[in-house]
Amino acid sequence: MTLTLFAHPFSSYCQKALVALYEKDMPFALRMLDGPEAMADLTAIWPLRRFPVLIDDGRPVMEASIIIEYLDLYHSGVHRLVPDDPRVALEARLMDRFFDNYISTPQQKIVLDALRSEAEKDGRGVAEAREMLDRAYHWLDGVMAGRVWAAGEAFTLADCGAAPFLFYAHWTHPIPAACAHVHAYRSRLLARPSFARAVDEARPYRPLFPLPIPQED
Repeated sequence: MTLTLFAHPFSSYCQKALVALYEKDMPFALRMLDGPEAMADLTAIWPLRRFPVLIDDGRPVMEASIIIEYLDLYHSGVHRLVPDDPRVALEARLMDRFFDNYISTPQQKIVLDALRSEAEKDGRGVAEAREMLDRAYHWLDGVMAGRVWAAGEAFTLADCGAAPFLFYAHWTHPIPAACAHVHAYRSRLLARPSFARAVDEARPYRPLFPLPIPQED
C-alpha cells in the first residue's frame, strides 16, 4: 500500500485530510506543494489545481470529504470516520457540508480579500461573509449545546473539517463570547491529538496569514 497526499500543512482543507489520516494512524507520504515543480505534478493529475489530492497506488482521489470517505472504504484503519449507522452518517455529512459551506467559504472570502490590493477589494462581499459567519456561529452554538462532537458522541468526518475551519475562522472573524458552546467545541478540537499535530506542523507558515493572529492560539 502506497498513499501519497499532495498538500500544504497551512491549508485548512489539507488539514482536514491530514486529521483523518492521523486519526486512522495511516502511513502516507506527503508531497509538499511548495514550489512550481510540485504544482506542475499536481496539475498533471488534477488540472483544477485544487488540493488536497490523495494518490492511492496510482489512483487519484480529489476533495477532502471524498478522501475521508475513500479512506473509510478502502483503508478503514483504527478509526472509522463515517458512522456505520446510516442515520448518524447522514448527520455527519450534513455537518460536514455546514462547516465547508458556512464556516470555511466565508472565512476564505475574508482572507482572500485581505490579500488583494485596495483597488481589487470587495467590501460588500466581505461584509456578507462576516454576516454569514455570525449566523453560522450562533446556529452552531445551539447545536453544540447538547453534543460533544459535531454529529454526536463520536469524532467523525464532520469534526475533521470543523477543526481547521473553526480554528482559522476565529482568527478571521472572532467567535462571539456569547457562543460558549462553540468556544468549548473549538477547544476540544484543539486538544485532539490528530488536530494538535496538524496545528504544530503548520506553525512555521503562520507569517503567510494576512490578518492578526490571536495570542492564545
